[in-house]
Amino acid sequence: MSNDDNRPVNGPDGTPEPYSDETGAQSHVPARTPADPIADPGLPPHTWRPTDVDPKAEKRAERQIAAMFIAAMISAVLFVVAYFSFSVGDNWDTFLGLGASTVSLGVTLGVSLLLIGTGIIHLARKLMADAEMVEMRHPAASPPEDREATVAALNAGLDEAGIGRRPLVRNTMIGAVGVLGLPAVVLLRDLAPGDALDIDKLAHTLWKPGMRLVRDVVGTPILASEIEVGDLINAAPEAMFPSEENGYPELEGAEEQSEKAKGAIIIVRMDPDELTPATQPDKWTVDGIICYSKICTHVGCPISLYERTTHHVLCPCHQSTFDLADGAKVVFGPAARPLPQLPIKVDEEGYLVAQSDFTEPIGASFWEREKL
Repeated sequence: MSNDDNRPVNGPDGTPEPYSDETGAQSHVPARTPADPIADPGLPPHTWRPTDVDPKAEKRAERQIAAMFIAAMISAVLFVVAYFSFSVGDNWDTFLGLGASTVSLGVTLGVSLLLIGTGIIHLARKLMADAEMVEMRHPAASPPEDREATVAALNAGLDEAGIGRRPLVRNTMIGAVGVLGLPAVVLLRDLAPGDALDIDKLAHTLWKPGMRLVRDVVGTPILASEIEVGDLINAAPEAMFPSEENGYPELEGAEEQSEKAKGAIIIVRMDPDELTPATQPDKWTVDGIICYSKICTHVGCPISLYERTTHHVLCPCHQSTFDLADGAKVVFGPAARPLPQLPIKVDEEGYLVAQSDFTEPIGASFWEREKL
């Protein structure tokens, strides 16, 4: 038997043939010749930038960067001006078939972002420190001393960036980024179009005296005699189902969705003896039939998970639990207030109707709630 270089591995009697190293010593372990290391290619000579050697070029770059940041601030302010100057839907074909509002908002915001980004790149390429660094790999763990070294390196980087000794660049950059927040604040207004910011609207729903309680989705009125003990019915105001007979106006779009959400209710019937005084049994209920807002007082989720034996209703979002037999008070979960109760009675035909609107704002809490 031989190896790749045709040298016998075993002798005639089968014993291994020893290896000889450079000194003539024999061993059964083959000698290893270290490979030649790869030559260090090195780095090309460092080329200094004009701003590194010419103070005039440095000042000129500083002024250019500051001009970009100032122009970005002006563009952000123009965004706000355009937002209030051009109405959405008006002048829809002003620029090549595009609306004046769309074009002006897009151009001003885009230019502001572009100038901020270009200014930062210009700062990094012309004024920040330009030196090669070699850093060896290190373990992934970060002991305290490494963290301290990292903080020191960050501080050194800030010093090398020259932000501290270039107040013009620093202040204009901070101003550009700060003013850029104005468009974001202005755009928040679009989250509440029209008169949606009218706080008084949160205190009222469609419910009015004499308005019938109707089944959700189908809109059929509810006879008090049809409800059995233990039943839970999802219902809505009759005004959500306008017709020639009831004479309620047609609702559309956002107004319809808003009123539908605020007016949603649940109707439950239980033994009148199980109701506590908190449920207004003599004023707002009919033979054990009680009505509450369907909107959880935590963050406004719809609720309808009803446990008949305990009279508890559960909100599926965050598990707030309300005792319907005791004024819908909170017995578990993050909700802080009971469900608002709708005063109800029976009309001449035996249908359930509202005595009035809710006596308190429904749904999740808001800052101005106590003022309503």
